[in-house]
Amino acid sequence: MSGQTAGRLDRGDGIELAWAARAGRGPTLVFLPGFASDMMGAKATALDAFCASRGQAMLRLDYSGHGASGGAFADGTIGRWLADALAVIDTVSEGPLLLVGSSMGGWIGLHVALLRPERIVGLVGIAAAPDFTETLMWDSMLPAERARLSEQGYIEAPSEYGPPLRITRALIQDGRRHLLLGGPIALRLPVRLLQGQRDDDVPWETALRLAERIEGEDVQVTLIKDGDHRLSRPEDLALLSRTVAALLGEDGA
Repeated sequence: MSGQTAGRLDRGDGIELAWAARAGRGPTLVFLPGFASDMMGAKATALDAFCASRGQAMLRLDYSGHGASGGAFADGTIGRWLADALAVIDTVSEGPLLLVGSSMGGWIGLHVALLRPERIVGLVGIAAAPDFTETLMWDSMLPAERARLSEQGYIEAPSEYGPPLRITRALIQDGRRHLLLGGPIALRLPVRLLQGQRDDDVPWETALRLAERIEGEDVQVTLIKDGDHRLSRPEDLALLSRTVAALLGEDGA
């Protein structure tokens, strides 16, 4: 009978990162949430239930400034949140990992796979959003917004998912150090990209561009014509579970 544990990891500066781990057989599924999301969202909890029903190991986590973790959201950057994810993964998990990244989590997951190639056996991106700080934020800002970002160090951006989000100059500048879509991505592992074509946040063409950039051949893109950014409807969650099951070899492969 697999059990679940939860804990908090001091990342070294007094800020604690929240995590939840489920014991079971490997590889361990690791869920990487999106921007301003957390490990209690519909996709994370659906995958946890999927793993519980199959005795599969799973790890969920919250980056600093997200969910149950400490720290301020506005202090975060892609590099900081990547380091948070690696700190939890390296400390709490062992053995092979199957990464599942939602939106920003897809971008972070790509970097985790590049930095821990000996451990990662596959990657699932759900509306994966590599480079979004540049292509979706900076590129869409008006000149006045860019000027305000430069002068005061942040702007407040409206969010349809909750209160306005503080977008900082540090987030944009650090994002530029983690861009991936400008050249080949040196990954040669199974990658599955699930992407809604009615996604108002991440253009569905991003998935095709990402698939083209990944050097490995075992890359598949699934477009959901009526799917939105969240891909959290029952049919979307069922597709996610089938996709993960197939990568785990439960489709008879």
